[in-house]
Amino acid sequence: MNNGRHFHTASVLSNGKVLVTGGIGISGVLNSAELYDPLTSTWTITSNMINARSEHTASVLSNGKVLVTGGIGISGVLNSAELYDPSTGTWTTTGNMTSARRYHTASVLLNGKVLVTGGYNDNIGYLNIAELYDPSTGTWTTASNMSNIRYWHTASVLSNGKVIVTGGAVTGSFSNSAELYDPSTSTWTTTGNMTNTRYWHTASVLLNEKVLVTGGYGTAGIILSSAELYDLSTGTWTATGNMNNARYYHTASVLSNGKVLVTGGANGNIGLNSVELYDPSTSAWETIGSMTNTRWYHTASILSNGKVLVTGGLNNNIGHVSSAELYDPLTSTWTTIGSMNNAQNSHTASVLSN
Repeated sequence: MNNGRHFHTASVLSNGKVLVTGGIGISGVLNSAELYDPLTSTWTITSNMINARSEHTASVLSNGKVLVTGGIGISGVLNSAELYDPSTGTWTTTGNMTSARRYHTASVLLNGKVLVTGGYNDNIGYLNIAELYDPSTGTWTTASNMSNIRYWHTASVLSNGKVIVTGGAVTGSFSNSAELYDPSTSTWTTTGNMTNTRYWHTASVLLNEKVLVTGGYGTAGIILSSAELYDLSTGTWTATGNMNNARYYHTASVLSNGKVLVTGGANGNIGLNSVELYDPSTSAWETIGSMTNTRWYHTASILSNGKVLVTGGLNNNIGHVSSAELYDPLTSTWTTIGSMNNAQNSHTASVLSN
């Protein structure tokens, strides 16, 4: 790879390719974008975004386009949004968000709208503001405010269409709270608190519809190995088996067999190459073959053949990792494959459509 980038996004398109956008590189905040083709294991450059941005979100809409929102640009935090059209490889502007923000989340609802929550605004500070994007009109409307100010949180769309937001940082401290957004009423309700305060964690919706939360930072800066499960039917959290390694800035991917693959991350300032699997049927973690490189701020994507593509990240010894590698669940082995055009770290996890 030619240049490092971090705080960017990776989105799986309806054609199976992966779109990587923006981030911070050697030259500063980037507007560049590129595509990974799983069929050829090659990367190609696509057109640049209209705005350079990092710490933004990217959401694949039901029409196949990708909505990019907010982040920090050359002159500060952004409220702008733009759309990528895979059929033309071009970007167009769409309506601006009501609030400029970074460190936020964006969730595609079952009705096709996009819910953006929380984050940070240069003028207001940290936010509890939520808003909705309507792809049919290209406009934003304000939704009800969350109960808590949050950033570095997670947001997961549940099978009943509601969105659960967990943890993150709140005013002056960090949170174990969780709350639910109901699109039918555009209201928030609090639900059971997590067992542990955590941020920089992951949240995965399992095939049994429970939500698995793993790792992250806890109270007093303790890095967590703990995991817990949210049961939508009861609105409660229960502890499940601890990971073998405490970690944050890791990825968590739900495999087709229902197990969850956790890769890399960091423990303190030390990057990890360790990988482990969570089995919902036993609530146990199993350490499996390590990645070739230690990585944190990386991405993990489930390919249509069931393999997991891990790309980029940060490595304590070599800095930005230019390589990508594939995990084969059938053999629990890793294979190094071709590199991207730009070294990348601080990725987001993505899943390719099956």
